Amino acid sequence: MIPPERYESLGELLRDALVQYKTEVALIEANRKQEARRLTYLELLRESDRVARYLEDAGVGGGDRVAICMGNQSKWIVAACAVFSRGGVIVPVDYKLSPAEQLAQLAHCTPRCLITEWPVLMRYDLAALPAPHVLVSEAPEGKSVGSATRYEDAVLGTGPRATFVPRKRSDQATLVYSSGTGGVPKGCMLSHDNYLEQYRTLGQFYPLRTGHRYFSILPTNHAIDFMSGFIGPLCSGATVVHQRSLRPEFINHSMERYGITHMAVVPLLLEAFEDRIRERLEERGSMAEHVFEGLRQANAALTLRAPRPGLSRRLLKPVHDAFGGKLEMLFCGGAFVDATRAQFFYDLGIPVVIGYGLTEAGTVLTVNDLAPFRADSVGRPLDGVTLEIRNPHPVTGVGEVWAKSRTVMLGYMGEPELTAETIVDGWLRTGDLGYLDPSGQLHLRGRSKNMIVTPGGKNVYPEDIESAFAGLDCEELAVFATGYVWPGVALTEEGLIVVVRAEKLDDDQTRNALLEAIRVRNGRLPDYKRISGVLPFADEFPRTASMKIKRAVLADTLREHWPRGAILRVGA
Repeated sequence: MIPPERYESLGELLRDALVQYKTEVALIEANRKQEARRLTYLELLRESDRVARYLEDAGVGGGDRVAICMGNQSKWIVAACAVFSRGGVIVPVDYKLSPAEQLAQLAHCTPRCLITEWPVLMRYDLAALPAPHVLVSEAPEGKSVGSATRYEDAVLGTGPRATFVPRKRSDQATLVYSSGTGGVPKGCMLSHDNYLEQYRTLGQFYPLRTGHRYFSILPTNHAIDFMSGFIGPLCSGATVVHQRSLRPEFINHSMERYGITHMAVVPLLLEAFEDRIRERLEERGSMAEHVFEGLRQANAALTLRAPRPGLSRRLLKPVHDAFGGKLEMLFCGGAFVDATRAQFFYDLGIPVVIGYGLTEAGTVLTVNDLAPFRADSVGRPLDGVTLEIRNPHPVTGVGEVWAKSRTVMLGYMGEPELTAETIVDGWLRTGDLGYLDPSGQLHLRGRSKNMIVTPGGKNVYPEDIESAFAGLDCEELAVFATGYVWPGVALTEEGLIVVVRAEKLDDDQTRNALLEAIRVRNGRLPDYKRISGVLPFADEFPRTASMKIKRAVLADTLREHWPRGAILRVGA
């Protein structure tokens, strides 16, 4: 990796990287099982320069905002390199949001230019777009794009090179809309120094290099992939692989074809990977399951102190072959990671690097260093990060996590009061609850608002309890404090409910079977952690780009449409 200390901006660092690694493959884009395009670092430099030329002609200069709204594809990264070359501020817009949500963000940030793709553009009223310039890719031949410019036309020809616009570390680099689990978008202003410092500290633990192949399956607009699937790989000479279709069979095909070494996942995807492994074992019979379990335990014993990739690949070759045979590690964050699941993958020789962070902190605050692997925590603070637990409980030590680091954002755009509430004397109030153990490892215990205090004085965090109901015959579930969903509940009546989405819950037999399964699991919990009822829910849960449940949005929906009387009571 290129040391970032001597650079003032991401634009400078990326410009040098594209030249230094010019003969290496920078980007590979697959569409289903076909390779759609491949760019070397030099080809990426040339294409991004032509996009930067378009931006310069559009009047984009230092500090001007450029919104990018695209799915996972190479043009996202090309466009981002171009914006940084012009000294612009990137506004990553989640392409999975509704048109109304996207337009609200665009209206809030008033970008000089919007770079998007045809399917996204067709969802808008072009005349109402709050951006004077629009660059659109993949518009079909013969289709009018109105006042927009076709991406393919913009990158044709030679012409003069774009003028590079230098920026300082203290200047804004991005405006990232963070909803978290709160459901209320806020524009986080992040500086070049935030990203350069994050790149430096992450590189100390997990440096990428030429020959590594990072599989970008999270959207690049997401904070995790922006760093680990864009900045990190390109400034290290690695290759970024995009897969336009994220169906499991195409993901597996790309992993095998391109020899993926690294990828970032969210817990939901990690669960899907484990389910697939166990389904294949069941298909092969009980003998195969016994052999697999024996080899897994042997590998766990031999890798107790540190990963041994070569050994693990020999012992558990079929499993590793299913992931392409070269996978070194999975980065996992964005939501609480089940410790048992993380340990399962580590025991297979596929370390899951658990991290903790938030958009307001530039992405990552803590990370597991695998020395040794700890599935029960989210790791230690990165270099330069200081954590404090404010107002800790006198017995458990659990309190709100406050953080101080050079990666903490500049603030929320246009929200000085909210910024002042969130950043106090340089400390970021994360809103997350946790404690630090004697070895400095951070353990999370939920969000401060969605919790109850039992009559015995115990704090109970609903997110902790969800794992007890994992594997139920349902589509998804979430545990809530009743006082969080229906404010005003008397403390003596405070309790926990599980909101469940499952098919055929209107059928008495199906509903009763599910309630009985919940009752059995509930009985295994300590009495102060037991839920008091079940609330059936018909629609998909609202989720963020990283697949975290938008708890506040879901709670608002429940509050509006379901009275407390709709709860189905369940005992132990």
